[in-house]
Amino acid sequence: MPESIQNAGSATVTAAASDADLLAQTAIAVSAAGSALRERFGGVVRYRTREELMRALAANDGAVLDVLRPRLALLRPKAGWVEAELEGGALPPGEWWVVDPAEGNVNHLHGLQEWAVTATLVRENRPVLTAVHLPLTGDTYTALAGGGAYLDGRPLRVSEATDLGLSLVATSQARPDEDEAIVRRIGSSITAMLLDALVVRTSVPATLHLLNVAAGRIDAFWQFAGARADLLPGALLVAEAGGRISDAEGRPWTPESASLLAAAPGVHADAVATLSR
Repeated sequence: MPESIQNAGSATVTAAASDADLLAQTAIAVSAAGSALRERFGGVVRYRTREELMRALAANDGAVLDVLRPRLALLRPKAGWVEAELEGGALPPGEWWVVDPAEGNVNHLHGLQEWAVTATLVRENRPVLTAVHLPLTGDTYTALAGGGAYLDGRPLRVSEATDLGLSLVATSQARPDEDEAIVRRIGSSITAMLLDALVVRTSVPATLHLLNVAAGRIDAFWQFAGARADLLPGALLVAEAGGRISDAEGRPWTPESASLLAAAPGVHADAVATLSR
């Protein structure tokens, strides 16, 4: 996960300052785009077929991208753009915007409040900065590699929990059409956590659970499979808030990993043990 920026020369200091300015502008961009998604929120959107569902999801995405994409393109004209929200794995060299215009889109369509707009800049396959905006509350979460994690300018810190048996933990479903083996692994992991943790929350999207880990409200989050867009923003926020990021077996996490575990340091090892059995 993110390496701290080392102030070992004027060029590095300048780059850090530039990224901090870029993050501030990215936060403004996701907030502006979030207004478009908030305006579309209301009652439950009815659909009878998969095609109708996909059109409704795409309409939300399109409304946000009409605002967000040109703003981010102005900020970093040479950066690539990840078109497919569900893609995972490593990115080609260089800078890339990894964006989820409606993280929790299916919640939005069902009149539920758990959704957000996210934008993460990835440089040489490392997340450099991220901004996550919750349009209904107006909250904006930001993180800068080596520069900390914040909620509207207030520093975030993971919980001080040390007992998994007293911990609130959470998991999420990466996509609706998962491989059966992954679905069964998700089910067995929930059972294991129900036995070892205090309370287990299961819902989408992953980013909102990860925000809560970074803010110290949830002690651990795990997910099997997943895409860059739903894991990178929260992973950077948790890491910069002092949390531990790994895969479910405790190995270093990358966007190519088959699982993610984000936890307060005091319960990370126990969470790995629970998920590994």
